[in-house]
Amino acid sequence: MGTTHRSGVSKKSNDRARLIITAVMGMVFGYFIGVSFPSVSLTNIHIPSNIRSSFEVTFNDDHQRTVIDHMPENRVSTDTAPPKIYVPTNPRGAESLPPGIIVSESDFYLRRLWGEPSEDLKRKPKYLVTFTVGLEQRDNIDAAVKKFSDDFQILLFHYDGWTSEWDQFEWSQRAVHVSVRKQTKWWYAKRFLHPDIVSAYEYIFIWDEDLGVEHFNGQKYIQLVKKHGLEISQPGLEPNNGLTWQMTKRRGDREVHKNTDEKPGWCSDPHLPPCAAFVEIMAPVFSREAWRCVWHMIQNDLVHGWGLDFALRRCVEPAHEKIGVVDSQWVVHQVIPSLGNQGQSENGKAPWQGVRERCRSEWAQFQDRLADADKTYLAQIGKG
Repeated sequence: MGTTHRSGVSKKSNDRARLIITAVMGMVFGYFIGVSFPSVSLTNIHIPSNIRSSFEVTFNDDHQRTVIDHMPENRVSTDTAPPKIYVPTNPRGAESLPPGIIVSESDFYLRRLWGEPSEDLKRKPKYLVTFTVGLEQRDNIDAAVKKFSDDFQILLFHYDGWTSEWDQFEWSQRAVHVSVRKQTKWWYAKRFLHPDIVSAYEYIFIWDEDLGVEHFNGQKYIQLVKKHGLEISQPGLEPNNGLTWQMTKRRGDREVHKNTDEKPGWCSDPHLPPCAAFVEIMAPVFSREAWRCVWHMIQNDLVHGWGLDFALRRCVEPAHEKIGVVDSQWVVHQVIPSLGNQGQSENGKAPWQGVRERCRSEWAQFQDRLADADKTYLAQIGKG
């Protein structure tokens, strides 16, 4: 009797063990199946629509249903191959696209994250004003920005890394901010003001941060530029402050001037810089068409832009008629070496000294490159 009882207990224990082992193996097998097939799309399983719809309602959460509900009804099926297209007149790299979908230009218009795109903009600024700034000059820039109406888009290039601190000014919320430490305005211009990016704007201002604007009005300046047919211009400079060239000196008896008398021997031709066809690089204003040419002349590695002012005449014709200084809207050059102080002391020299030396070196290098480019071109056409 005792032996029979122990045998029955042993049999039940073995059955229970087999059940547990089977259950564990099933769980492990199911786990690996789940890992191998992490998701299954119901749309790829041919289930009758009446069953599938109820199945989806049961298992899809609110977010998934929202995405499905808002998919465009007229979307193109991915099962259909697009037409073979090659349009050689398209922008380089976009030859395989239908011309109607290509957007080759852009802008700095600020848009919403919601609503209809066509309703984003209450108005489109016509002109672009850029300043390369440090936080120490914020009050000066605040005064300058207030000289421009809503027709002007404001773009600040921050060379000191401080950006959110500018939100103390109401207009900063509508401005575009780009920050890269210790870079010049021509470095920024080459990388962020490509002609196709700024093509929406009739005129582009590329200004320093140390300009006094008490006697300046942006709207009136544009009116005078258009009136006198200036493609490249600058406001006149107060005669007693930061003046280098006679050409940019403000004249109090006229709206605009396009030529001047310089020191003896400085001008080989009265129609050439610095007696005409010349503005400085501290506060230039370019038409959209002129900027498309000037941008291509800016060198990637010559970041200070010295020498560029003497070459601007290559981008408009006749230069002595289309480059000029607006006298009745004038500014004061305050000569604050703020960016110069962003340099580095080397060999016992102050930071600004190293910056100034590089400026002079870049001017010489630019002149050499331009002269070499002229020689190469003339040789190619058989006139060298």
